[in-house]
Amino acid sequence: MPVHPLEFKTSVSKEAIYVQLAHTLRQAIKAGELIKGTKLSSARTMADVYQINRHTVMNALQLLVAEGWLESKEKSGYFVTRSLPIDSSCQQQKQPQYQKKHLTFATTMSEPVTHDLGQYQYQFAGGLPDIASFPFNEFKSALSKVCQRVDSTKLHYGDIGGVDELKIQIQSYLYRARSLKVDDLLVCNGSQEALFLAASVFITSGDYVACETLGYPPARRAFSACGARLIDIAQDQEGLCVADFELQLKQHNIKMLYLTPLHQYPTTVTLSPTRRLQIYKLCYQYGVVIIEDDYDHEFHYRCQPLQPMAADDPAGIVIYISTFSKLMFAGARVGYVSAADEILVQMRARKQLMNHKNDVLTQLGVAHWMATGQFERHLKRATKLYKTRYHAMADVLVQYQQQGLPLQFIKPDGGMAMWVDCQVNVQHVKQAAHKKGIYLQTEDEFYFAQSAHSLKPSITDMRHIRLGFAGQNTQQMQAGLTELMKIIYPQYLS
Repeated sequence: MPVHPLEFKTSVSKEAIYVQLAHTLRQAIKAGELIKGTKLSSARTMADVYQINRHTVMNALQLLVAEGWLESKEKSGYFVTRSLPIDSSCQQQKQPQYQKKHLTFATTMSEPVTHDLGQYQYQFAGGLPDIASFPFNEFKSALSKVCQRVDSTKLHYGDIGGVDELKIQIQSYLYRARSLKVDDLLVCNGSQEALFLAASVFITSGDYVACETLGYPPARRAFSACGARLIDIAQDQEGLCVADFELQLKQHNIKMLYLTPLHQYPTTVTLSPTRRLQIYKLCYQYGVVIIEDDYDHEFHYRCQPLQPMAADDPAGIVIYISTFSKLMFAGARVGYVSAADEILVQMRARKQLMNHKNDVLTQLGVAHWMATGQFERHLKRATKLYKTRYHAMADVLVQYQQQGLPLQFIKPDGGMAMWVDCQVNVQHVKQAAHKKGIYLQTEDEFYFAQSAHSLKPSITDMRHIRLGFAGQNTQQMQAGLTELMKIIYPQYLS
């Protein structure tokens, strides 16, 4: 005898009525109210019962046929599909059908922690550009012109390494601005993807990767996720200690060295030419690949910045990574890699597995923006702005020193942040600062707890904070520092 669900009422919903009816029928099948092989009443009968249009019923039934819940037999009507793995007893359906399964992950990782910087009144994030000063109208115009005459063939698959227009502009810019001549590039979704790709090319489970003791956490997490064992290398006021690096090379089969030589992250120290040459020779001798992360090369204020290590790489062992996140904004997701051809081949192959290519319109828009010269004009304006804020923060910190606060800092040659020794434990400063609407980073964030050779000090010995100066105006910076100093030095500023 044909049957239909016992009850169906239309609801005030954004969903069409036929979708609501299909949902009701689907749930009845899942619950065993309509068992396998059951013939449903005719569309006309169901329309009369439910007081809806017959075509609405037909649409619902046809949807369920398309999904595989129902079968349509010519001149016979609609039937619940017999092959469904659904129990035919309502009583059975009242019992739990499945137990929650325990899942085994290849590597267990914690939920990513992100910060909505918009919720903070004062922002001292170390790599935050001033987005308010970005020339959005210029860039909008570049995107508009690209869309007006876009080559549709570039919107297909292909160009894994990046569109030629952008690669040509970046290559030309690197030669002019960094004395870096490169034959080819790989455009990535920011420097983080580049780091992960580079790690996946070289690292197998258990391989050793050397890093400065204080370093960039996302890079080390990428290496660790690829199976690497991290080795801390001591650092001092001149950067990575060559003697300790050589000692670790003798004790461990290190495969890769990760460096931020221009503005060391987070201490802002610039690695001297002598140490760069010594490190390069050791890496060549021991067969170590160098990842050079040059994340904010442009922002150097005291003198011309040193050219990248990749600019003098006769052995082809340097993987040079940089990004537009500091020149534009992080959401642009434009990073790039320069390396030996054989390395880029392996990175392109892995990129194709991950996401195939970057957003084409953004690449073409950035390329057009660069070709018009507007990119470098923006860069000059930004460098001038950040230099002003760089001096302003240094002046404020000196004023606090003159007031008797025991903080110490060395004014860096460039970058977007300052590394400040507060001379007191800063373990609880970040939490208290966040409550006051102040975002900053403290020393404990920059160590890697799982290092196979750890130089991490006791938490009570952590005294440094990293203060970004680029992302907010001078007035905001001064007001934020006033509140921050009250938190760090309540005995001085009660």
